[in-house]
Amino acid sequence: MEDTHLWSPTAATVKNAHLTQYMHWLDRHGYGSFADYAALWQWSVTDVGRFWRTCWDYFEIVASETADIALADDAMPGAVWFPGARLNYAENILAKATAVQPALIYGDETAAPPRHISWEQLTAQVAQLQATLRTLGVQKGDRVVAYLPNIPEAIISVLAVTGLGAIWSSCSPDFGAQSVLDRFRQIEPKVLIAVDGYAYNGKWYERGDVVETIRGALPTLTHTILIGGRADRTSSPDLSLWNEQRPTTQPIYFEQLPFDHPLWVLYSSGTTGLPKPIVHGHGGCLLEHAKATIFHNDLGAQDRFFWYTSTGWMMWNYLVGSLLSGCTAVLYNGSPAYPTLDRLWAFVDETAVTYFGLSPAFITACAKAGITPNTTHNLTRIRGVGSTGAPLTADHFRWVYDNINRHLALESLSGGTDLCTAFVGGARIKPVYAGEIQGASLGAKVEAFDPAGQPTIGAVGELVITRPMPSMPVMFWNDPGRARYTAAYFEVYPGVWRHGDWIKFNERGGCVIYGRSDSTINRKGIRMGTSEIYQCVEGLDAVIDCLVVDLEWRDRDSSMPMFVQLRPDMTLDDALKQTIKRKLRADISPRHTPDEIYQVDAIPYTLSGKKLEIPVRRILLGQPIEQAANPGAMRNPDALAFFVDLARKL
Repeated sequence: MEDTHLWSPTAATVKNAHLTQYMHWLDRHGYGSFADYAALWQWSVTDVGRFWRTCWDYFEIVASETADIALADDAMPGAVWFPGARLNYAENILAKATAVQPALIYGDETAAPPRHISWEQLTAQVAQLQATLRTLGVQKGDRVVAYLPNIPEAIISVLAVTGLGAIWSSCSPDFGAQSVLDRFRQIEPKVLIAVDGYAYNGKWYERGDVVETIRGALPTLTHTILIGGRADRTSSPDLSLWNEQRPTTQPIYFEQLPFDHPLWVLYSSGTTGLPKPIVHGHGGCLLEHAKATIFHNDLGAQDRFFWYTSTGWMMWNYLVGSLLSGCTAVLYNGSPAYPTLDRLWAFVDETAVTYFGLSPAFITACAKAGITPNTTHNLTRIRGVGSTGAPLTADHFRWVYDNINRHLALESLSGGTDLCTAFVGGARIKPVYAGEIQGASLGAKVEAFDPAGQPTIGAVGELVITRPMPSMPVMFWNDPGRARYTAAYFEVYPGVWRHGDWIKFNERGGCVIYGRSDSTINRKGIRMGTSEIYQCVEGLDAVIDCLVVDLEWRDRDSSMPMFVQLRPDMTLDDALKQTIKRKLRADISPRHTPDEIYQVDAIPYTLSGKKLEIPVRRILLGQPIEQAANPGAMRNPDALAFFVDLARKL
């Protein structure tokens, strides 16, 4: 773990940080005095119920009924939070309404000026959609699904739906019909809100036929609301246009719900079967998103929070949750690289973003293209940068400080769909070190387990969570007795959440994620997460992307093939193969050099942007493709053909 210090908070930053204000509040209210973040974190994961009770009070949660006990049962799975409380996620967001700052700012690939939506306008449009939904018979517990890009109408919709106590679920319109149906069929929706097309990378993608296929294959669907639809599609009585809605004088309705009432359904990647429908609760996401965005991202009413995302990724739900801080949520719909890689930087400058959420892949693309955005745009207003989706390397850290500004806090985050949050990430009162996540989040007892199932410091271990968190899933949909839920997270260590990643903590509490633990490279007893190998190989100018798997065979040593996608002008020859192997021997270890290297046209990815390491491994070990992977859950299913062909030759 590299020990290169890059940034420390100034005295003013520490003084003004929400974490500091919270520690002062705790002291004033008799909860104790905490010298630093480490002491605060330790208390938050030791006295778990008391910590989350203080969050409820500190954030002034709006609720019609409170609870005498914060954590009535700390079993995992099955923790019981705030029994008797009644509240609503959407109500707590719209309670932040102000006339000072807009609620939303929206932009896309066009040169049109960003669109500002005030809190008043947002509230009125939520009320209008609620009136429509109530006319359609939508009630508490009904499912309303969306096939929408990251547009203001998506935010309006999720607030209207969840305000009524109905259950939200969404897919991005780049999902094909089968992928959407694999998700939505499981939860039997009543209403669909959809677009009939979307723009990306300068092109228009027609989705009218996909919408019709989805409608025809969801027998529980009673109505579809189409955004941007053509008039000739409205002849059906069970289809209407978004723009046909009329203003309403009815006030917004906020159904008062139990703490664990379903809020929305998210989905696992679905690479090896039907995606798991992961249900989160109103209260759990409410407390977690307030804690994460205010304490860890340090957001407040003067901030403009932008995370490049789509409605098919949990970071979109997290972006919705940022509104609990009172900040302005900034939305972007389109390619991050159209017409050039400069587009997002221009957008961030134009909209005065103060927190920019991006990805390691975007940083890599900018670095390889020689982009230096701070020389062409005013990026001094950015005081926080977040990154997730893959490990952020030391080189990525340095690029951010060299090419955005040296005064920001760079927060590498990790978490996931399962908890709809980051459980390791930033702490504004701590220093930043290259390649290192600052530490576990408050209320998240994240640890590394050694092979004996014991906590370890300074060594790579299984990422586990050993105390309950309120945003752990309420359930999987249609999972009697929590059988699938328990198998997914608690089968390896009963009573302990196993997340499926490798992680290493150091003595100061910082950590590094090393990739999925079930796709780990194990060479002669030495385990290695794939992220370190990718960082090394993808640092070569010739390599665009790569994938590596460990093929374990009975009664013999494992075989480790590597697959590389090269620049269009490059071909994999013996010289380049030796360059890759030499770099791996020098930078990683001689044991973790590939046995063979293959050139491929593309590395296979899920729709949510994860490399298909496990399905590729299964295919190469002889499993039929229909059992190993679900092409409908992939961004580029044609990329699997190479591996199927190779499996026949091995």
